[in-house]
Amino acid sequence: MTATIRNPVLPGFNPDPSICRVGDDYYIATSTFEWYPGVQIHHSRDLVNWRLVRRPLERASQLDMRGNPDSCGVWAPCLSYCDGLFWLVYTDVKRLDGNFKDAHNYIVTAEAVEATWSDPVYVNSSGFDPSLFHDDDGRKWFLNMQWNHRTESFGGSPKSPAFDGILLQEWDERTRKLVGPVKNIFAGSPLGLVEGPHLFKRDGWYYLTVAEGGTGYDHAVGMARSRTIDGPYEMHPNVHLITSKDHPEVALQRAGHGQYVETPDGQAYHTHLCGRPLPPLRRCTLGRETALQKCVWREDGWLYLENGGPVPELTVPAPGATGTVAERVVNETDFDELALPPEFQWLRTPVPSRIFSLTARTGHLRLFGRESIGSWFEQALVARRQEHHSFRAETVIDFAPDTYQQVAGLTHYYNRQKFHALGITHHETLGRVITILSCPGDFPNGRLAYPIGSGVALADGPVQLAMEVRDNDLRFFWRGTAQAEWAAIGPVLDAGVISDEGGRGEHGSFTGAFTGMFAFDISGRAIPADFDRFRYQALTV
Repeated sequence: MTATIRNPVLPGFNPDPSICRVGDDYYIATSTFEWYPGVQIHHSRDLVNWRLVRRPLERASQLDMRGNPDSCGVWAPCLSYCDGLFWLVYTDVKRLDGNFKDAHNYIVTAEAVEATWSDPVYVNSSGFDPSLFHDDDGRKWFLNMQWNHRTESFGGSPKSPAFDGILLQEWDERTRKLVGPVKNIFAGSPLGLVEGPHLFKRDGWYYLTVAEGGTGYDHAVGMARSRTIDGPYEMHPNVHLITSKDHPEVALQRAGHGQYVETPDGQAYHTHLCGRPLPPLRRCTLGRETALQKCVWREDGWLYLENGGPVPELTVPAPGATGTVAERVVNETDFDELALPPEFQWLRTPVPSRIFSLTARTGHLRLFGRESIGSWFEQALVARRQEHHSFRAETVIDFAPDTYQQVAGLTHYYNRQKFHALGITHHETLGRVITILSCPGDFPNGRLAYPIGSGVALADGPVQLAMEVRDNDLRFFWRGTAQAEWAAIGPVLDAGVISDEGGRGEHGSFTGAFTGMFAFDISGRAIPADFDRFRYQALTV
């Protein structure tokens, strides 16, 4: 019996999937943007089940994103294997809005994915979405899209002229520099917004796949080929290998940006990012996810989806006869280990000891209140991806604020302008209170709303906090030490705004939703908040 790949294979925020096979092992690297450590690498042996095994950009010499705006940071990594090494190419984007991007490209290497990765080698800054192609003659070639700032192209409203083709230049491994002429080898199709290049070689042809159409509902994987690496490249007979842009009725939308891979016995697959919108506003609350499609080579020498058209499917045949999806619907930690559980990340800073500790209080995650929730520099927020349209998250917090400038609790978080938070703070007359802070995408001001005003007075001691998201609706709950039952608090909030399409809308941001724990202390005293467990559970609506 043939096993089945169920898409998305990496649910939740896992965009721009670069896939690499080494022997019988498959690896997918995905973008992490402003979340630290940088780049997620998942491993599989059957293309069905995937496990997070490494985030390689983990120290300041490799990545420091303090000050990076929302949706900047690590864009579109490319993972490859050659000469006994894994090669990872990535961009650190320092600016989003306006004409400029300030996108810096680097290469790091390691002998094994799980090993410590090298310090980065700087490559160039001419554009983002880099990749490295290892030719069969031993030469290496670096590709990236070229960014043209001389255009009316601004964050939140991209226009094609800024995406000025795909650049190619040789990479000299000995000198660790680009050498020879820079050539613009591919302008893309009329769909525009060409980016995300990947090269591979088959039967004497160089095949180039690119992402086109932006990060929204017009997204697509384009394909072209040439007999010489620098072109000219002819377009695929269908122009696009994978896209849902003309089929709003299918489950996997926003399909684009991926990479080709072959199994050991020559079967063809292609990764791509996708989104699963919720009605009625078609907002993708899980962000951009990773999917896999089965492909076939036809007599014309072109690659096609096995289903014959460009539209991706929820289920496709896996290469082997075995493989059962082991879906994880409950995940819980008591913070008894000396390292964060692998599903958790934080924002921007390479100095995590400034924002959290797992040793300051045994069995607890201690967050040190730093800058405000939504800071681009140093905020104490430790969170995990939302992987289901409906879920419940719970935590227990011990926190004793003495001013309203100190707040800590549980949050549903996208970025500084799109979040809901249930927090404990101090009120001048009520004392310690529990309240709600909400920022429903009010670009450009990022105004806070307080759905329950000053909040509800609390007794001393630990407090249990919970949130339930059911598709587009969010509800907070709390329970004190003397309470037997959970109590709902505040109104039903718009969980759908915690999405790529929330706030200023499509192309304005393109990461994903997280749920987790936060603390801030804008008095500057870094008051601690202690959390002694965190539970995430998928729900059925």
